[in-house]
Amino acid sequence: MDDTAEDWENVMWSDETKVELFGVNSTRRVWRKKNTELHPKNTIPTVKHGGGNIMIWGCFSAKGTGRLIRVKDRMNGAMYREILSQNLLPSVRALKMKRGWVFHHDNDPKHTARATKEWLRKKHLKVLEWPSQSPDLNPIENLWRELKVRVAR
Repeated sequence: MDDTAEDWENVMWSDETKVELFGVNSTRRVWRKKNTELHPKNTIPTVKHGGGNIMIWGCFSAKGTGRLIRVKDRMNGAMYREILSQNLLPSVRALKMKRGWVFHHDNDPKHTARATKEWLRKKHLKVLEWPSQSPDLNPIENLWRELKVRVAR
């Protein structure tokens, strides 16, 4: 694919991510005075026994955002293909993307599975080749970061 601006406008970017609903998935440290560890400003609410995050799949292009859906179970190849089946083409149609648009997903094993590649081939979808271990190149990561920051507030 040539790297003209018009070419990049025809890419439908997609990915999935986990969003923490109650805080972040890391340790936070605070400066505090001795014996004030239980003061509300020095504590962070938590949720015990799970339920503190959701998995989502979404897509977007230069023309706008496509569908954003919650993934309710652990995602495998069959579920991924079902998500694409129900959400990718409707998103492309809603955004009125030009003929010859290109689909992007990363090199996650469920994306590169033989059955997924075959499904994409049968649908005549052109897939953007992507270097492995390069999530920093996918612009959808910027959307995920912004979403996670806003949810954490």
